[in-house]
Amino acid sequence: MKSQSAFVLSITFIATLGGLLFGYDTAVISGAERSIQVYLIQSQGLSTIFHGLTISSALIGCIIGGIISGILSTAFGRKKTLMIAALLFFISAIGSAFPEFLFFDRDEPTIGLLLMFNFYRIIGGIGVGLASAVCPMYISEIAPADIRGKLVSLNQFAIIFGMLVVYFVNWSIASGQTIEWINETGWRYMFLSETIPAALFGILLFFVPETPRYLSLKNRNDEALQILTKINGPAKARIILDEIIISIKQHTSAAIFSYGKTIIFIGIMLSVFQQFVGINVALYYAPRIFESMGAATDASFLQTVIMGLVNVVFTVIAIMTVDKWGRKPLLITGSVGMAFGMFSISALSYFEIIGISTLVFIIIYTASFMMSWGPICWVLISEIFPNKIRGKAVAIAVAAQWAANYFISSTYPAMMEFSGSLTYGFYGFMSILSLIFVWKMVPETKGKTLEEMEELWKK
Repeated sequence: MKSQSAFVLSITFIATLGGLLFGYDTAVISGAERSIQVYLIQSQGLSTIFHGLTISSALIGCIIGGIISGILSTAFGRKKTLMIAALLFFISAIGSAFPEFLFFDRDEPTIGLLLMFNFYRIIGGIGVGLASAVCPMYISEIAPADIRGKLVSLNQFAIIFGMLVVYFVNWSIASGQTIEWINETGWRYMFLSETIPAALFGILLFFVPETPRYLSLKNRNDEALQILTKINGPAKARIILDEIIISIKQHTSAAIFSYGKTIIFIGIMLSVFQQFVGINVALYYAPRIFESMGAATDASFLQTVIMGLVNVVFTVIAIMTVDKWGRKPLLITGSVGMAFGMFSISALSYFEIIGISTLVFIIIYTASFMMSWGPICWVLISEIFPNKIRGKAVAIAVAAQWAANYFISSTYPAMMEFSGSLTYGFYGFMSILSLIFVWKMVPETKGKTLEEMEELWKK
């Protein structure tokens, strides 16, 4: 049993590197966004709209990656799709660091160079989109049933941990350096640092198996049985394989609205509210937010590291309590905390009060999100949809999430230029709406089987 557990844990660890890269690529821009503005935007006299679109351009790739993830994972397998994601992460890291490669001269920013930088960021975004969909799928299909929930939840932890790692890396690169050096060279090192985990992920994927479910789907049942035996032992392996074969034969797709439009609406709105409360603004623009409070450049990066540590701690709290407290209580509690944090920041911004109090309220806000809407939204999306429409419904919800992410992130600079107080107030208002939405419309899924959830929607 120990050898089986070690085998499963090692496979899960490698798969969660995709989640780590998801978080790493998402948050690496936080340290470089000011330099990108100086180097590619202001140098050409472009407006803040171009700044917002550039900083959030990777999200276009995320939408594309999420949409094509099902096609690639079915055609080429879960393992090969993750290999494609690793390659995209690696290419994006090098290209974002040196967008002048082949076609442009260094230190001569042009519109063409700006477009090339955005191209490489979109490439990385496609990797994020693939990883966000396929990593949890891979883990769930490889894990034994009795520990599947814990192992899948490790992917969410890896995402947050990846953000913490890159916050620390960005701080290390910027520490003790002048703002001129960061704007000219430092930001390149920040992007380039992603090549290390991307290369490690790609290499280690050669040593993991394809999932038994995919192998059986392709009529490679002997290979599937070998993997299942390594994971579950010979006695259980044959039983599990027989269940997989039966489920594949009985599987039939259903129309997306077979269980009504309400369930699809709930899935979409869970994703939309997760982004409209403004979390990725805090993740992408964290150093700038801290600098606007009066912190020095290297101190702002250190404060971002502190925020990353808080994110990790409160994500662990969510993982430990989701099956005890339930989904709705955690979401409602999180919405209250986020609203309190954002409205407080809005008030401080209105009265032009800066200092440690603002950092405290940002930490309250991010901690509230990480113990609730961060992980619990993904849990609910995986639980509320009936088996027959789950694949299609999850794809719609994930696409809506990335689209909402792109909208919120790209509009932030222009909104802040208009009014910082109103901007943070808007995110606080969205937190209140998210509370009302969960209270009125979202069912509690704690302790319910997927079949019981299906019966609920039938009624």
